Amino acid sequence: MFHSARTWSTRPETSADTATVHAINSAAFDTPAEADLVDALRADTGAWIDGLSIVAESGEGTLAGYALFTRCHVDERPALALAPCAVLPEFQRTGAGSAAIRTGLASARAMGENLVLVLGHPGYYPRFGFTPASGFGVYAPMEVPDEAMMALALDPSRPTPRGTIQYPAAFGI
Repeated sequence: MFHSARTWSTRPETSADTATVHAINSAAFDTPAEADLVDALRADTGAWIDGLSIVAESGEGTLAGYALFTRCHVDERPALALAPCAVLPEFQRTGAGSAAIRTGLASARAMGENLVLVLGHPGYYPRFGFTPASGFGVYAPMEVPDEAMMALALDPSRPTPRGTIQYPAAFGI
């Protein structure tokens, strides 16, 4: 069933959303790896940041979109990793993922965070202001296409760290 673009309400995930968030990530990806990653990150007190696991909810109360921002580091200095972003297949291209990402970025900014990193589709993430991380002097710890490793400074007036990204252990990198 196709759902046209709509306005999504967004909010931080609650403990009652855990199973639904797992289901969204399982449905959105070919393997359960991303759903399992979220569960592992949720259990990692050094990576998990309360308020930065965002769900997008339809007017009917269906949770359809998800974006997770967790603590990573660049040259031992704190940054955020946006991963994963997922939308139930039947709600893809309706703005649910974008709504969750925008809310997460605004929440991170309000918390005083600055550098956000994402390894993702170079045709999608620039709409939020992401540009190649190499322009910030930030690099992935593995070989990835330059245009796919992106960064965003939430406050461009603040300095950002330079170096190699250190992801939480759950990423397995």
